[in-house]
Amino acid sequence: MSDRYNIEEAAVDGASQRCEAILRSIPEWFGIEEATLRYIAAAARLPTWIASLGPRDAGFITISRHFDESAEIHCIAVHRDFHGMGAGTALVRLAEEHLRQQGVRYLQVKTLGPSRTNVEYARTLHFYLRRGFARLEEINGLWPGIPCLILVKKL
Repeated sequence: MSDRYNIEEAAVDGASQRCEAILRSIPEWFGIEEATLRYIAAAARLPTWIASLGPRDAGFITISRHFDESAEIHCIAVHRDFHGMGAGTALVRLAEEHLRQQGVRYLQVKTLGPSRTNVEYARTLHFYLRRGFARLEEINGLWPGIPCLILVKKL
């Protein structure tokens, strides 16, 4: 739980539907249908936490583990109506604390690389940098035709 948001681990059977509504509210970030469908499906199989304010879902974060000492923010999204209101920060903090308790030392996230100018993703990069992530590398080939920026944070 955060100061403002109620954050709960999502039940597997309802996570996908709740996460889909959030993703669909921000097509500027999640406008590639095939990728969006993969994020929706992942919410049903990966640990996912959903932040809500009153009766409304504000955002979610899905975490994947690659090794005992490292994890990745597989997907994080905040409903358009809650942008700039702390939901994303609360979700990242909760995930970091949860992962620290499990002995995870490093957290990574991937986003659109800076070699492709995009206003929305400039905001995304700013979000991660303000939360202590550092740019590690921009790579090509991971996502067809899209440069991928890898950011990392020591927990």
